Parts: sequence; structure tokens; C-alpha cells
Amino acid sequence: MSQPVSSKKKKRNSYPMWCVRFWHGMKTGDWFKLLAENRFRVHPCGTGLMGTVTCVSPVNSIGSRVQTWRYGKRIAATELREPPVFIVGHWRSGTTFLHELMVNDDRFDSPNTYQCFVPHHFLLSEWLVTRYLGFLMPKQRPMDNMAVGFLRPQEDEFALMNMGLPSPYKRMAFPNNPPPDLKYLNMEGLSQQELEAWKAGMHLFLKTLTFKNGKRLILKSPTHTGRVGVLAEMFPNSKFIHIARDPFDVYASTHHLWPALEGVQCFQSPRYDERLDEFIFDCQDRMYRGYFSQRETIPSNRLCEVRYEDVVRDPVGQLQQIYSHLDLGDFEYARP
Repeated sequence: MSQPVSSKKKKRNSYPMWCVRFWHGMKTGDWFKLLAENRFRVHPCGTGLMGTVTCVSPVNSIGSRVQTWRYGKRIAATELREPPVFIVGHWRSGTTFLHELMVNDDRFDSPNTYQCFVPHHFLLSEWLVTRYLGFLMPKQRPMDNMAVGFLRPQEDEFALMNMGLPSPYKRMAFPNNPPPDLKYLNMEGLSQQELEAWKAGMHLFLKTLTFKNGKRLILKSPTHTGRVGVLAEMFPNSKFIHIARDPFDVYASTHHLWPALEGVQCFQSPRYDERLDEFIFDCQDRMYRGYFSQRETIPSNRLCEVRYEDVVRDPVGQLQQIYSHLDLGDFEYARP
């Protein structure tokens, strides 16, 4: 039986001031657009971070142009080797845990942190930064004990955001302002132009990943939960794994997640009141309104639903069930 949500505050891991933030991967135009959208409401404590992002963003802009000049035509001609596999579910439901289990199968590939943070030029710069600048990443995520690093698997939502696409994750930069882009949690209310622009960005990132490694992609992002129908249409025969967890645990952990992330990523001095709860419940409503309506369009052999508690209790058994249900290949090859 579920226990009541504890009011005890969870410990947050340190995030050294010299470590990079998400925004360090933005191009200059997208960076200043983010500032303008939030009316430059930067707290004095955030001016140092703002300054470093402003200094780094031209490097991303130049790198983007060079990568496009050097590889653009070949990326455009690249086809995905096989339909991707998407891991979805609410934040703090175990998506990261399941993702890291599945990427142990070397028949698959997944975007890493560096590729998601600088999607514009990782083909040029990844070898250099990951080899010599690993100290720019913290050892653990601020909200839990999961290890982080430039070469660790990462959410592709960060790549879409840093490519300049609308994303609810932009809230982390200015948490005191109204949350942006929430309609992208279920793709409801988008104009055809907005939808096509988002699809084009998604296609471009996945083609760039495939151009680099040529393997079948496993992608994980809670923000894709309410987009499953759109993604299924974009990528015929793609597969989906939805992971769920006790809702009391999810709420408590999500309530810890946002302040922990925003505390190290934002340009403001965050104020938390009832608006945090409103944001959490609004996101959940939008995501699952989209998920429950869109999953009906996906054939049952392309969607597998599991529970976090079962994956923790029997990870090998649950993985075998996923491989069998979605026909992902011989599980014995991937068995730990």
C-alpha cells in the first residue's frame, strides 16, 4: 500500500559553479530569443551565468554553420537504419533507469549528454570536449544519485530545446515566469506550421545521430509521453515502452525534481509556492490526456507498458518481456 508523501526534504547533490548548464549549448539567436521571451528578467545572482552563456553561444553558432557546410547534404540523405524505440513515462517514473538498462545492448545507440547539449556541432567537437573537458560535468544529477557525464545517455528533449524548438524545459531558465510551451506536451493546439517545424527538428537530430553511428536508436524523454501518436506517425513501425510508478512516489519525487534542477540551471532566485503544484498537475494532465488518447492509434505489438516496481524487482525478466513483446531481437545477446 502506498504511504503518504513525506514532507521531509530530500538531499540535493552539489553542482559546482564551473560546470556547464543546459543553456551553454544554445546558438546566439536562440539564446537571445530565450532572454527576450522572458523580458531579460535575470536576477543579479544569475548575471554571471548569463555572461558565460553569452560568450559561448557564438561558438555554437559558428560550429553549427561549419557542421552544416561539411555534413549537411549527407545528413539530409541519411535514412534511419530501423524505426526508433521510445521510452516514455512521467518524470521520476524510472525512464532513466530503464533507458540505461537497454542501452547496454550494443546493437542500439542512444544520444549522449554532449550530443543533446550541443546538437549543432557534436560531429565536429565531441571528440575534443569529451576527452579533455570532462571536468565541466558534475559527478551526479542534482536531484538523485544517477551518474552523469558527457558520454552518458541523455534525453533528446534537451537537443530539441537547444536547437531552438519550443520546449517546456525552458521553464528551468526562468522558473518565476509563466511556464512556456506546455502545449508541446501533447501537441494539442499547434498550428500546422508549428507542428511541421517541430517534426523537422526531430528528424534532423535523429538523422544526425544515425549519420554518426548507424545503429537503431533508443530514445528516452518524459516529454514524449503525450506525443506518442505524433511520433508513431512520423516513424512508421517505431516501438514504445511506457513505464509507470506509484503515483504518490512520482508526485513526491517530481516535487523534489524541479527545485533541484532549477536551483542550478536558472537565471533567477526561484520562488516556490502553490504554483509549483499547479505546474506539476498541469503537466501530468496534459501528458496523459495526450498519451491515453494517442495510444489507441498504436498497434499493441508496438507498445509495451511496464511498472517501475517490477523492473527494479526483476530487471532481466522485465527486459526479456519487453524484447519479446516488441520483437527487438534475440534477448540472449543482450542478457546481462
